[in-house]
Amino acid sequence: MAGPGEGAQEGRRRSASRRQARKRALDVLYEADLRGRPVSAVLTDHIARDDPPPDFALALVRGVDRHRPELDGLIISHARDWRLERMPVVDRNLLRMGLFEILHDDEIPTAVAIDEAVDLAKELSTDDSGRFINGILARVAAERSPT
Repeated sequence: MAGPGEGAQEGRRRSASRRQARKRALDVLYEADLRGRPVSAVLTDHIARDDPPPDFALALVRGVDRHRPELDGLIISHARDWRLERMPVVDRNLLRMGLFEILHDDEIPTAVAIDEAVDLAKELSTDDSGRFINGILARVAAERSPT
């Protein structure tokens, strides 16, 4: 039987490990995007290394790659005055990851998917990226949620 606080500790560990997995997924997607290489080839390279990405990162990368036309279409239709190719590479891929989680991963609450993407944008991208990503993900989530 778990002692007091052990459930909360497990939740924090899972959250931290998922955050790390999201960073690893972003590494793969960023590299593929920046170098113009297929995601599958970059992922194979990462898996072959001594420290392959965790399962959650693999699922994110594969899901984003599988649904990329849909995800990019949503980004294009919701990014006011921004062309996809003009967005910072980090932002573009955080949007893809966040949208994939919102639309195709029932285990991740929408608010968590948005918060994680925004937090990573604040940490890894421009000063305005967090607001930009929050706006797009929140608009898509609002359109998709049952009323």
